[in-house]
Amino acid sequence: MSDEKIAEALKDAGISQEITCPQAFALSKKAGVPIHEVGEFCTKNRIKIRGCQLGCFK
Repeated sequence: MSDEKIAEALKDAGISQEITCPQAFALSKKAGVPIHEVGEFCTKNRIKIRGCQLGCFK
């Protein structure tokens, strides 16, 4: 169920290949799912995370 919510939120935002950390946090809130699930979904679906707030992904 969470994957469907995340996929829909990504589609609505027009995100298909990469996402920034602030976008991921906003998407998590909008979809009502934990941020780690957004991260896992992105990893499984080869969506790059950019602009990490911790400097982990550049």
